[in-house]
Amino acid sequence: MQYFQQSVYQLIVETSTNLPGDVRKAIQKARIMEDQGTRSALSLSTIAENIMMAETNISPICQDTGMPTFIIHCPVGANQIIMKKQILAAVAEATHNSKLRENSVDSLTGHNSGDNLGPGTPVIHFEQWERDDIEVKLILKGGGCENKNIQYSLPTELPGVGKAGRDLDGIRKCILHAVYQAQGQGCSAGFIGVGIGGDRTSGYELAKMQLFRPVEDVNPIEDLQKLETYIMDNANKLGIGTMGFGGQVTLLGCKIGVMNRLPASFFVSVAYNCWAYRRQGIILDAQTGDLKEWVYPQGSETVMEKIEQAEEVEAAPRNEIVLQTPISEEDIRKLKVGDVVIINGMMHTGRDALHKHLMDHDSPVDMNGAVIYHCGPVMSKNESGEWRVNAAGPTTSIREEPYQGEIIKKFGIRAVIGKGGMGAKTLAALQEHGAVYMNAIGGAAQYYADCFKKVEGVDLIEFGIPEAMWHLQTEGFAAIVTMDSHGNSLHADVDKDSLAKLAQFKEPVFK
Repeated sequence: MQYFQQSVYQLIVETSTNLPGDVRKAIQKARIMEDQGTRSALSLSTIAENIMMAETNISPICQDTGMPTFIIHCPVGANQIIMKKQILAAVAEATHNSKLRENSVDSLTGHNSGDNLGPGTPVIHFEQWERDDIEVKLILKGGGCENKNIQYSLPTELPGVGKAGRDLDGIRKCILHAVYQAQGQGCSAGFIGVGIGGDRTSGYELAKMQLFRPVEDVNPIEDLQKLETYIMDNANKLGIGTMGFGGQVTLLGCKIGVMNRLPASFFVSVAYNCWAYRRQGIILDAQTGDLKEWVYPQGSETVMEKIEQAEEVEAAPRNEIVLQTPISEEDIRKLKVGDVVIINGMMHTGRDALHKHLMDHDSPVDMNGAVIYHCGPVMSKNESGEWRVNAAGPTTSIREEPYQGEIIKKFGIRAVIGKGGMGAKTLAALQEHGAVYMNAIGGAAQYYADCFKKVEGVDLIEFGIPEAMWHLQTEGFAAIVTMDSHGNSLHADVDKDSLAKLAQFKEPVFK
């Protein structure tokens, strides 16, 4: 097994940096389906560009490389102890080489291990099979989409679709509601795995295992095949669209599995995965650990072709405004929902730990007129010891809702950038204090990393690289105003509209 660790390292790098061919085809299909010239079409074009940049740069597609989850099938007699040790070593090496972000955090102290190793991380499942070779599959599922997983206990009553019973129709309603509740916070358009039955733990595991199925496969169970087809035919009618901007494409794939349950329990578990659907697998020689073949088509085999806009379709008019930081309240008050803003100058990153810290402490830097970016970047140092941004897409903003309004008021922040939108408390603060929320394209970590020309410094590095406050010189950073200083919120509008559209699926379909 002298090549096993090297092969696992190759798997990690490929999974993190090169979206597989079947996923690329699904995204390409979505680009064709989406109305050209819209916010969603613009986002899908940025996503396609980011996919190619990640492959070229051999850098993470998304800065949140998630919880590495390995599924290993091996023949009887294979030494699982040695394999586990080498998997851990490969994960640590990939983290050191900035192919994985430092994502393993002590739940009690908040300390980041710095190497993605610790109790429970990475997740490794071993199963024996009757073949002579070894199969290693890996999925990197980020926290933003992991937080949109949802589990239902039937019977129940759901907003929009009403009563959901213990039958195929009740399951159908749960799945549609799961897509609705994710909105843009899970980086739609996304993929879902559904687990029917089991207990609370095994149901979620079954749902996540569905995400290892090829995008184009067909369910062998007839009823589930019909349900998967139904969901794919109808979920996009909710109009949530890419990043929750509204649009024709909300869901890119749906895979459903089933297992037995206890008479008293009926769980429907949904694992939501963003468009950055990073999963890959390898077949290895059981004696040497040498890589024999890839399980899914490699991304390099599928090029993201340019989508030509039809001549008769005019791009939706948009107002593109260039702002230099620090930004005045006067300039912010001129912005409205839908404006595309290009930001130049200093930008500061801030996530959960920083927001909590700022509630009770002064900021390390002057934030008056500043832009705060909800981002946990992947960083590395060059030979001269200077920091470099390797990947820097937005994180889900709603987690900062308890803090954001007060921090805007306390420090005079003029713009908040993230993904998925924020709630009523933040919206009120934007209006009262003259600030805006801008939505960047979730997962586009290479696209945005290219906008950061220099790392001016870092504070609170003791929080760990993702949670530290990075000060970045920015050039050409594009984002869309989705919550303005006049009380308008695109996110609230899309949520309201999609909930109304969900009601069309209230009546029974499967008898």
